[in-house]
Amino acid sequence: MLAALVAYGLWGLLPLFFRLLHHVDPVEIVAQRILWSMLLILLLLAARRGLAPLLAALRDRRLVRPLAGSGLLIGLNWLTYVWAVNEGHVVAASLGYFLNPLVVVALGMVVFKERLRRTQLAAIGVAAVGVAILAASAITTLWISLALAFTFAFYGLLRKLTPVAPMTGLGVETLLLTPFAIAYLLWEITHGGADFGQDAATTALLVISGAVTTVPLVLFATAAQRLPMATLGLMQYLAPTLQFLCGVVLLGERLSQGQMASFGLIWLGLILFASDGIAAARRNRMAAA
Repeated sequence: MLAALVAYGLWGLLPLFFRLLHHVDPVEIVAQRILWSMLLILLLLAARRGLAPLLAALRDRRLVRPLAGSGLLIGLNWLTYVWAVNEGHVVAASLGYFLNPLVVVALGMVVFKERLRRTQLAAIGVAAVGVAILAASAITTLWISLALAFTFAFYGLLRKLTPVAPMTGLGVETLLLTPFAIAYLLWEITHGGADFGQDAATTALLVISGAVTTVPLVLFATAAQRLPMATLGLMQYLAPTLQFLCGVVLLGERLSQGQMASFGLIWLGLILFASDGIAAARRNRMAAA
């Protein structure tokens, strides 16, 4: 429980961290994030004697191909998120992660032919109305929310279909992205545009971005192994809630009437969905007893 709280709490406070790097090109931030994450993951795998599975996964084309796809999706997700935060669209970014669970459910219906209960269908319908209102009232930032929701949902889908341990998969993804990150950083350095090394504070924050990326993922993997999925599913709303509060309370973003109505409907959909999940978990426990 503590691991899950810290993981979601760190994800929820990410806007405050990335706003400290608002003067840095978002592509450089993501490139540095990839590079330092890769180094930290290799150290963690070495400490856990996980380098052998990593090398084995890199030699297996059946694993490398889907992990290359998931790596591309998470890279696009990171880039969209960093750009949105630094451009003052934290609320739109938080909406993307509120929508993500519902997109995941929709993918489950399409890909795995999963059947939904009536309450779940009602929840998705209410949230869909909220998205429609948002599209009409905040069309300029709707793409941010949808991009974050869909890239992370399809990332989760690919990882679910790829038989590899979480840390090993993350290691392969970052290693596959690292050559592109290094190429961009070298290009930026030769053109005099790199912020890394310009001052101590910026350099330290870019290095720390690796830990900011990796530590919550490790904590989340730990929590996922030990907590019931119903509990973990409810706790995932902590991150976008904190992001939303960061945007409105701390960073001074204003909400239009359309955005307020949209968020209200999406939260109502999430409450319906979560309530149905709790009720289903209780029924399953009673049946098992």
